Amino acid sequence: MLKNINISNILFLDIETVSAYNSYESLPGTFQKLWDKKSKYIKTSENEEHSVTYKKAGIYAEFGKIICISVGCLQNNELRIKSFYGDNEQKLLEDFCHTLEKFANKKNARLCAHNGKEFDFPYIARRLLINSLPLPDIINTAGKKPWEVAHLDTLELWKFGDYKNYTSLQLLSLLFKIADPKDDIDGNDVGAVYWIDHDIERIVRYCQKDVVTIAQLLLRYLNRPLITEDKILFL
Repeated sequence: MLKNINISNILFLDIETVSAYNSYESLPGTFQKLWDKKSKYIKTSENEEHSVTYKKAGIYAEFGKIICISVGCLQNNELRIKSFYGDNEQKLLEDFCHTLEKFANKKNARLCAHNGKEFDFPYIARRLLINSLPLPDIINTAGKKPWEVAHLDTLELWKFGDYKNYTSLQLLSLLFKIADPKDDIDGNDVGAVYWIDHDIERIVRYCQKDVVTIAQLLLRYLNRPLITEDKILFL
């Protein structure tokens, strides 16, 4: 399948998410009760406090929010990266969708992310609905046959039908001799960097590195040369 894909018609993306509120104690009453129910299934021990478990809230679209979406596309042997970020989730989603709709006009346009089918794509779709925004067709999978869904997933491609294991982007970057995207922070740090350090620019840089790595990884899957650093442009 990959050999027939025009790589310039692929939009690589990654999202960064955090809890919707800065702490368990700041959750509105009903949300707190519902988180208590949710946390029963994700506690690492019986004695783990709800406030500790709440650090994981950002991975659930119902209890989290998107603070950054970075995208990249390959054109003329250049990888062009753009990011949508900020505290106003609705605004960043609107701006992202505006770019996405223009990109989707390309023939056979596709989206590509690492573990995107399990996380990035459904998370974006859910947060769009929560923010009362329409779903772009390229994101919306409802009623589509599997071959009609224009989504690529570098994790799924690596599995070759084996669904027993999760392979991180960092491990794959090491295996394929791609620059480590986690040389500063990783996903577990994003919540603290946002809520405690208030350093969203650092999170954006981290998100952009993941997009670069996803694009480079797909190139390696295709047995194509990597994009050199001087050909990576940040718009």
